Amino acid sequence: MLFRSQLIGRPQLGIFRESQGARKIQKWQPPILSLALPSETGRVLSIQSHTVQGYVGNKSAVFPLQLLGYDVDPINSVQFSNHTGYPTFKGQVLNGQQLWELLEGLEANNLLYYTHLLTGYIGSVSFLNTVLEVVKKLRSVNPKLTYVCDPVMGDEGKLYVPPELVSVYREKVVPVASMLTPNQFEAEQLTCFRIGSERDGREACNILHAAGPSKVVITSINLEGNLLLIGSHQKAKDQSAEQFKIVFPKIPAYFTGTGDLTTALLLGWSNKYPDNLDKAAELAVSSLQALLQRTVNDYRCAGHDPQSSSLEIRLIQSQDDIRNPQVKFKAEKYN
Repeated sequence: MLFRSQLIGRPQLGIFRESQGARKIQKWQPPILSLALPSETGRVLSIQSHTVQGYVGNKSAVFPLQLLGYDVDPINSVQFSNHTGYPTFKGQVLNGQQLWELLEGLEANNLLYYTHLLTGYIGSVSFLNTVLEVVKKLRSVNPKLTYVCDPVMGDEGKLYVPPELVSVYREKVVPVASMLTPNQFEAEQLTCFRIGSERDGREACNILHAAGPSKVVITSINLEGNLLLIGSHQKAKDQSAEQFKIVFPKIPAYFTGTGDLTTALLLGWSNKYPDNLDKAAELAVSSLQALLQRTVNDYRCAGHDPQSSSLEIRLIQSQDDIRNPQVKFKAEKYN
């Protein structure tokens, strides 16, 4: 009987010790090193789309930012098997309530300190409104949070989001953004101003500055067959913006994920050179152009005509061009 009672008692003692140990582990939980020992660059929350195969959205943005030294926490606004340019795709779409639940989970564990918020494709007004609440919440933790917004709405005269998103971007998102990276069509939508010349592009930047963000980069403007980027940095509200352009060649192919990559690179380099947006843009454009040329060359090596379909970018193979780009495209400052 004594032997039996000892057998019965040992598991009970073990359970007690285990629960006591669990409490001890919880009390002495190890620090989150990205918070306790933050990188010199920053900690980014990136809310964008995700594909299992290929590089768009977060798949196109997270890796480059990590290469540039950032801790990046991705939230996938959608999770699809592949991008929507394929004949078919499967997957799930995150709604605003689910986004907020993820944020609540981070907050419950004191994980909401971020230096940057990055947003890309958003497909509904309700989700975009929740993103605005995310901005408020993150800035309540870190008032110096930099919000980099790629207002993905459309291209070449066509919207590919619901039309009601345009007014939400224009009236609510632009005023709280630190940096905007629209393409030509998106800049026109946000400013209600047609861009038909370089002067128009510069004026569109000024209109956006007046609405909120201190940094604006119109990432691609097509003028008479020439492509250029126009960047603008208003360093103080009572000062004129410093503006520049970068001219780059039009590669005869259609790529997916390039806008997401461009914005990530602009975030990465502009934070390293906060007072030199032109230098940041030179590095971003040079990285992108090297990657696109490699993509085209690799498709040709595989026996595929690059002009016959949309191309998946060669992101991993171009990591040296992302980390240490050779600046081949220089900024020209406007007087």
